[in-house]
Amino acid sequence: MHDEIEKILITKEEIEAKCAEIGRQLTEEYKDSFPLAIGVLKGALPFMSDVLRHMDTHLEMDFMDVSSYAGGMTSTGEVKIVKDLDTKVEGRDLLIIEDIIDSGLTLSYLVDLFKYRKAKSIKIVTLLDKPSGRTAKIQADLVGFHVPNEFVVGYGLDYQEKYRNLPYIGVLKPEVYGGAQTE
Repeated sequence: MHDEIEKILITKEEIEAKCAEIGRQLTEEYKDSFPLAIGVLKGALPFMSDVLRHMDTHLEMDFMDVSSYAGGMTSTGEVKIVKDLDTKVEGRDLLIIEDIIDSGLTLSYLVDLFKYRKAKSIKIVTLLDKPSGRTAKIQADLVGFHVPNEFVVGYGLDYQEKYRNLPYIGVLKPEVYGGAQTE
């Protein structure tokens, strides 16, 4: 365990098993279609990669870089598209893959955007759900794990661009980020 991690919440093995389970579920749901899997950068990359590896169906991938955090720990309330999709979504079945739903502002924005762009269907899959942080009315269709209101990092999630490469989900020590939970 990294010395700045207070405790491990979800092990590498638990993540691997959950990715396989979600991949099998999505294979069944999309066996007769050609979905567009959309990864929300940067945090969703490891989760997306591992889930899609377990999907035994044809699909297309694209990525968006969207944020409501502007480098901080608390949402600014304003969503900004840093990198848009290269693929048109009109008439497509979309599978939005996210690392964590906290405030829900980013995903709520994306769902509204894709509805405006005339997507056929939209499904949200998230590795982590932190319902205590929710300010927007948004729910994932598939959730890997529910997490408490603690500052979590690892497996794509970061603090100041660090810890994304950890193979597990851990709670960051408060002294590292300066105190009380405000993510």
